[in-house]
Amino acid sequence: MHCFLTKRLNYRPSSAMELLSCLSKKANKKLSSLKACSWRSLCFLFDFFLFRCDPFFIQICYFLLTSSFGFLALRILTPNSNAEQGHPRNLDLFFMSVSAATVSSMSTVEMESFSPAQHWVLVVLMFIGGEVFTSVLGLHFTNLKLKRESESSSSSNSTSIGKSLKFLGHVVFFYILFVNLSGVFLTLLYFSLVADARAVLRMKKIKVILFSIFVTVSSFTNCGFTPNNENMVAFKSNSALLLILIPQILAGNTLFPLCLRLAIWVMKKTTKREEFRDIIRRPEVAEYYKHLFPRSHCAYLALTVAGFVLVQLVLLCQQEWSSPEIFHGMNAFRKLVATLFQSVNSRHAGESVFDISKLSPAILVLFVVMMYLPPYTYFIPEERDPPAWNSSNNRRRKLLLRSLHLSLLWFSMGYSCDRLIRSDGRCEDVSYGFAGRWSGKGKMILMVAMLLGRLKKFQIEGGKAWNFG
Repeated sequence: MHCFLTKRLNYRPSSAMELLSCLSKKANKKLSSLKACSWRSLCFLFDFFLFRCDPFFIQICYFLLTSSFGFLALRILTPNSNAEQGHPRNLDLFFMSVSAATVSSMSTVEMESFSPAQHWVLVVLMFIGGEVFTSVLGLHFTNLKLKRESESSSSSNSTSIGKSLKFLGHVVFFYILFVNLSGVFLTLLYFSLVADARAVLRMKKIKVILFSIFVTVSSFTNCGFTPNNENMVAFKSNSALLLILIPQILAGNTLFPLCLRLAIWVMKKTTKREEFRDIIRRPEVAEYYKHLFPRSHCAYLALTVAGFVLVQLVLLCQQEWSSPEIFHGMNAFRKLVATLFQSVNSRHAGESVFDISKLSPAILVLFVVMMYLPPYTYFIPEERDPPAWNSSNNRRRKLLLRSLHLSLLWFSMGYSCDRLIRSDGRCEDVSYGFAGRWSGKGKMILMVAMLLGRLKKFQIEGGKAWNFG
């Protein structure tokens, strides 16, 4: 009996171990097959998303995802406890996230209602939603497509173009870093030297480093946001600060093709590398990256931008130079710099040193026209590109107004109770735009408009509808 029990006891653990081992092997096989199936599904989705999906769908998914993650971050983080407006509603938070991701300059919440952590979230949204940054992502997607085409067809031309695009992507990314870091450094240097400017931020309890990074990224991406409620009106007398931000605005928008070509030329001269020469001379690269212009077109673009700014500068000075509401307490130099800053911002940054609602109707109409013009609008008296840059179906034009895509810009005029026809005791002055007074459905319509406006280049075929001959 004892022997029998011993055998039984010895047998049970052995059987249990064998059973567990068998179950473990089966489970491992199922897990490995599940992993393989999941990996194949993921590869299929990535392949479909990258190579077969419409670019419009890819970008709208990108902006929806970034806006959603931005909203979640803004929702989780605690707002400014000292804000008069109180805790923003969820719809307003999502609206602000969409506006920052699409760099649309629209706001429904006072900027000082956000805490510093929420301001950093807006900085990230503006940075990854800017046109220049998204163009770098587009270059990497295009490079992956060309790599796949070269592997399937063994084409050396596709491989060569892919290498040039990859190199161009690195150049543009370092261009973004250089422009933004130099802007942050100069802004920090200015605040360290000017006590009056520091006093404004100290009164609003905004850190200098936060303001410097925020306003630099906002200027480069042409978003138009600032961490204070008054935008740049609080610094309209700080001419040096405005002069620091003007190149940031131009380098990230209307003069980006010129600045990019200049950066490539400088690196070609300093490094003597053939890759930089290939980027400039190969027209195939420009076909895949629409921000890369021929040299003559860059010159015409610069002249057109300067002409538009000069027209605004002259008309704005002529109309408002003696206005006490606009230029109160400012000398001639400060008036000129502030007017120049406002003229540059109308295409298409959205920052403001004036109360826009106090400007004359003629100037407002001028701003509307400038906002309507796309950033890459330039006049060419005659097509004089090298033969390699001209396609076979291009015809000579006496005058060309070329634009890659429409811009997206909203100037915030604020909401002032003093401008009501009939006084209302319940009215409250706010710094955000009129969109903040819209209903929930109206704000949702505006969010759709911001998303579609950010992707308008797909609607007009990259600006072909804007070519006049």
